Amino acid sequence: MIKTLLLSASALCLVTLPAGAHEGSHFLASINAAQQTASLETESDRLNLWFEEVFEANIARSPMTQTYLGRKTAYDQLDENTDGEARLSYELNQAFAEEMVATFDFDALDTQAQLSYRLFQYDAEQSARMWAFRDNGYIFQQFSGPQTGLATFLMNQHRIDDVSDAEAFIARVVEIERVMGELLPRFEARFEAGVYPPRWVYGKMIETARNVITGAPFDDSAEDSPLLANYRGKIEALEISDEDKARLISEAETAMRAHFLPAYQRMIATFERHQETASSDDGVWKLPNGEAYYNALLHQYTTTDMSADEIHNLGLAEMDRIHGEMRAIMAQVGFEGSLQDFFEFMRTDPQFTYPNTDEGREAYLSEATRIIDTMRDTLPQVFNTFPEAALDVRRVEPFREGAAGKAFYQRPAPNGSRPGVYYANLRDMTQMPTYQMEALAYHEGIPGHHMQLAIMQELDGIPSFRKFGGYTAYTEGWGLYSEYLPKEMGFYQDPYSDFGRLAMELWRAARLVVDTGIHAKRWTREEAIQYLVENTPNPEGDCIAAIERYIVYPGQATAYKIGMLEILRIREAARTELGEAFDLGEFHDVVLANGAVPLAVLEELVQAWVEDKKG
Repeated sequence: MIKTLLLSASALCLVTLPAGAHEGSHFLASINAAQQTASLETESDRLNLWFEEVFEANIARSPMTQTYLGRKTAYDQLDENTDGEARLSYELNQAFAEEMVATFDFDALDTQAQLSYRLFQYDAEQSARMWAFRDNGYIFQQFSGPQTGLATFLMNQHRIDDVSDAEAFIARVVEIERVMGELLPRFEARFEAGVYPPRWVYGKMIETARNVITGAPFDDSAEDSPLLANYRGKIEALEISDEDKARLISEAETAMRAHFLPAYQRMIATFERHQETASSDDGVWKLPNGEAYYNALLHQYTTTDMSADEIHNLGLAEMDRIHGEMRAIMAQVGFEGSLQDFFEFMRTDPQFTYPNTDEGREAYLSEATRIIDTMRDTLPQVFNTFPEAALDVRRVEPFREGAAGKAFYQRPAPNGSRPGVYYANLRDMTQMPTYQMEALAYHEGIPGHHMQLAIMQELDGIPSFRKFGGYTAYTEGWGLYSEYLPKEMGFYQDPYSDFGRLAMELWRAARLVVDTGIHAKRWTREEAIQYLVENTPNPEGDCIAAIERYIVYPGQATAYKIGMLEILRIREAARTELGEAFDLGEFHDVVLANGAVPLAVLEELVQAWVEDKKG
């Protein structure tokens, strides 16, 4: 999975406008005035300028998004997380969409500008659809809540290149107290309204929050906490005097004790209090207007109108198909027994795991890097366009391993100051089997998320909101397609590795079943876990972590398989229509050169390419 750039570490980063722009009409007038004075030749030029003005206005109120973009503006601030800011953000962006329609002549735009216009309008309509459910989301949950996200943001996103950056870091540590003061009352209000994660989530949130404040300067430990250790390492790397280093570290310790610690103590106390009375119901059907909320989420994530029943049944059919392909591999390697017996063999045989030691973890990272390097050398066979941004393979930081997913990707900074990162969760090496290494590396690295997202950020001639936005079905559909494509390229020569590819595809098919099972058919956490244990080769720990993720991210898990199947369907339809004129590299250019789009729009783009080739 990936992080969408315009989501802050607290998962509450709001679309924003410059300070003082409290009325949409005033700001829109300033944009229009700027356009009138600019020397712009075409309607497309004027629209693209307008998009950039709106994008800059939006991120101007989000210091954290500015940091994700590699900028050091508002570097001593964190985002505002109030209800008022959320409403202002929503209303202004709806006003922007209305202004676009009223101001610009769609028919006078070039093809790319027309696509940008349509996507901006689509996003506004989707935002309006979800606004009705704005209070149904979980402000805190175990995977990416503020209890870990804020510290991770400071550690991974806030670069320290000089003393002013170090002082800005301290200022942001102080800001944590203000942010928690905004988030916790909203969390309380939703709890009172019946909007909260199931009871078992609280223990995990408490554990990870305590991990953040374990160690100096939060307690008497001789070992630094993760946050202080990170800061100390950044300070020690600066070429400044020892006196300045000591001063900065001392000031950071004071800020952590005086502001960070009480904010976290208040948060943990709130979690402990809620835990006493929270229900154990898992699905969002329990929330106010829960069925409609889930249907809206399915539309948002898949960019289709598929119902929960249709998605569930598609998942069951795909499970049957992939099980059949797995039985063929079972026969190929000469395994005797049932498919479930083979699953147990793949889960438990020690040949499929690295040692659960630091040496084993380093070996895993080294091999994952080698796999990616080998793929990079082969890409020109089926691709014409390649990302400039570098890609690192890293271990998930130990303090958040217990709550983090199996693997995920973090986008590079567009200015080149930070590479793309494929994170592997190596907490328990038995949960990271070697036979899945190829497929995981292709999905998170290349030709998967790094290929698609880095290229999207580097595209010329499209507005920034398209470079840094996204649609889950497209992005994750591409990731899963990128697991399958290497099979066509001659990879997965080891049958066990090919089984790993199928295991990961099976996993995404199972998501269609269990996500809809939990949120539409009222399955319990335990029923969903048991389904995965019985029908996939993944270790039980994988199954537990996955279901716990799907419970707090309703609908998101359905996008992967639906996106992949649609990309393959569109590709094969183009191949059939073009015959020998079909070129796979050109097809990939069409898919990647326009950035993320809803699936129906992707089909239109490919069909336009087909018609152009035929013409």
